[in-house]
Formats: sequence, C-alpha cells, structure tokens
Amino acid sequence: MARIKGGMAAKRKHNKVLKLAKGYRGARSKQYRIAKQSVMRALTSAYAGRKQKKRQYRSLWIVRINAAARLNGLSYSKFMFGLKQAGVDMNRKILADLAVNDADAFKTLADLAKSKIA
Repeated sequence: MARIKGGMAAKRKHNKVLKLAKGYRGARSKQYRIAKQSVMRALTSAYAGRKQKKRQYRSLWIVRINAAARLNGLSYSKFMFGLKQAGVDMNRKILADLAVNDADAFKTLADLAKSKIA
C-alpha cells in the first residue's frame, strides 16, 4: 500500500496560521515559521488582555464612585461601608453608572450611607 503524504494537511495548517497573521508587518505575515511565533504570542496576549479588561473596568468604576462620593462629602471607603451597613446590595458597575448619569439618585444613596455611619 502506498504511503500518503501530509502535504494537504500541512498546507491547511499553514494557511490557518497565515490567515491569523494577516495584517502583521513583513515576514510575520508571509513566512509560516515567523508567523506562527507571532500568532502564538498574540493569542497569549489576547487571553491575558481579556482578564486585565475586567480589572481595569473595576478600577474605573471605583474611581468614578470615589469622585461622586467626594462631591457628596464622603470618601469611597466610607461610602461603601455606609451602603453595606444600610443593606444596599448594589454592585460597583451600577453605582458608577448612577454616579455618572443620575447624580440625584447617587446623592440619595450618599445621604443614606452618611446616616448609617453617623
């Protein structure tokens, strides 16, 4: 029985990698060996970036809540402590959205937090 060579499978694998490397500069988008290294690194960075994005959004929300809380005479930590004492169960994403888009509602929450701390 004749041996089957792997040319088609290799070509398919190479084309898959080169397609992912489309838009890279120079040999990174033309030569398989170099493109493979670049794509592997890019996919690793993309995976890490998806994790970092969550951290960055949380820190952004905290900055926004802190700024709005300080406009209402509280620090971020005191504001969050006051809400916890009051039994308000809102996540930081919602609080940051209120701080940016609905200052009156945020002021109500800040006053509630103040009353629970004092």
